[in-house]
Amino acid sequence: MAEKFTRWDAVDHLKTEEDMALYLDACLEEDPGDGSLVRAALNDVARARGLSELARDTGLTREGLYKALSSSGTLEFSTVLKVIKALGLTLHAAPVVRTKGKIKTTRRKSARSLTAAQRAAQAWKEDV
Repeated sequence: MAEKFTRWDAVDHLKTEEDMALYLDACLEEDPGDGSLVRAALNDVARARGLSELARDTGLTREGLYKALSSSGTLEFSTVLKVIKALGLTLHAAPVVRTKGKIKTTRRKSARSLTAAQRAAQAWKEDV
């Protein structure tokens, strides 16, 4: 019997508010600097929450939100802030610690959830 495979999707693993927040947090930290990972994470979290509900909460149309969060869309920072607020999340700034050329943030993390979020971020990076 042949094995059947399905494409891995982060949405399937974003069940709770904490999962979504930690996933987005990990993607913010791992983003290569061009915003592509953050955009993909916002897209995943939006799909996990429900695009129609999120569009209503942000004051954007569903189509406009979908386009803004797509890889070919134009995502403005004001849209990022609207989406984050509608998700019930906040954006933080934290000092970094540089050791041996590596940069680490100083915030506390939930080890169990962060591991899942880091795996999701890494899987996305490998797909791109």
